[in-house]
Amino acid sequence: MARIVIPVAVPKSTNHMVGMPPVPKWKDQENGIRAVDRDSGAPLFTLTLFVMGEERAETMKVTVPQTGLPNGLHIGRFVRPVGLVATPWARIFNDQLQDGVAYRCESLTLVESPALGQNVTVPQDAAA
Repeated sequence: MARIVIPVAVPKSTNHMVGMPPVPKWKDQENGIRAVDRDSGAPLFTLTLFVMGEERAETMKVTVPQTGLPNGLHIGRFVRPVGLVATPWARIFNDQLQDGVAYRCESLTLVESPALGQNVTVPQDAAA
């Protein structure tokens, strides 16, 4: 079966913040076999990003090769995914269909400050 890879556009107005640090991705954790990039052979890592648009925020797990992880990466740091793609997947496990979308990027670039969107107004009854 052919693997479908869909390029994902990352608008400049969308902010990506590291929510969880990178953890190793395993091909077979019981036998200690790490997942590696098919082209370069670099070990793969998975991390959680908070994706913040103009009126909503989502979490997204992204796989990145070790060579694409910049120095200075930590929780709360703003980044920009480079070469982000989505791969839909499906499998049957215990007679149940499971499906989803796997995200992967070539690298992450550190961003000094997030993109500023519309002005945020604080409700009148908000505690100071």
